[in-house]
Amino acid sequence: MTTTGGTPGAGSVTVIGLGDMGSAIARTFVDRGFRTTVWNRTASRTRPLVDAGATAAATAAEAVAASPLVVVCLLDSTAVDEVLGTVDTAVAGTVLVNVTSGSPSQARSHERWAHERGAEYLDGKIMGDPPYVGTPDIMFPFSGSRGAFDAHESTLRVLGGIEYHGEDAGGAAVEFMAQVAVSYELLIGYLHTLRLVQAEGFDLVKFTERVAGSIAAHPPLLTSMAKAVKSGEYGPDLGSLDVQAALMDDMISHRESLGVEAVRMREVKKLMDRRIADGHGDQGFSSLFELLKTQ
Repeated sequence: MTTTGGTPGAGSVTVIGLGDMGSAIARTFVDRGFRTTVWNRTASRTRPLVDAGATAAATAAEAVAASPLVVVCLLDSTAVDEVLGTVDTAVAGTVLVNVTSGSPSQARSHERWAHERGAEYLDGKIMGDPPYVGTPDIMFPFSGSRGAFDAHESTLRVLGGIEYHGEDAGGAAVEFMAQVAVSYELLIGYLHTLRLVQAEGFDLVKFTERVAGSIAAHPPLLTSMAKAVKSGEYGPDLGSLDVQAALMDDMISHRESLGVEAVRMREVKKLMDRRIADGHGDQGFSSLFELLKTQ
């Protein structure tokens, strides 16, 4: 092991996994004066961090044993399982913080694994890019052991904005996957509309500037839709489905006349038609929620 120091009293932390994000996390801890131990399957990735003041461990088990707080940041849950399999009981007495992307069920599985070996577990997710680690422009949702979160909150807070989502270890993953899904749904819809605007020969940047203003007005609508879904009482938000369905026909035909893909619009129209056929044509867009589950 290569040994270096840290700022006295800042505490110690281990970071396992030194990809772009893991390296940014480790560098932030080093820069904030934490005695930071690092390990990566490709050992050469540790060199820049050792040069900056970290300690490189020879094995993952050695890295885990070096600190009471162990942050795991790997490519996916398969990689997490592989690495944890090499440390096994070395995690006893530690707080294991896994910020690797994964599902709620994977988070709960990792929590069980940790508890069986005498460790506390926090699942975390990362909403932002490596350059923003250590700034307010990145968010880390956490869930799992309340005691562990309270004990290490100040340490975790140096990474950026943090928020606790409850003792269910899957809570952070629920938040992460839902937030990311909203972004992807919005962005693919945006790209579809850019194709439409371009096909008509209009300026994409000026259109986008106007759309940005429209999106700013959406929060009250989203809140009202969430309340409608929660209560099951669906008013005619965006107008009744009877009226909206007619508009959808125009949107679909417009896209197809320009050679723009209309699969998403056809899917929305199909949901509207089903809801209307079920006798709910007087309700609004939020009522389509009732159809969004597999049988």
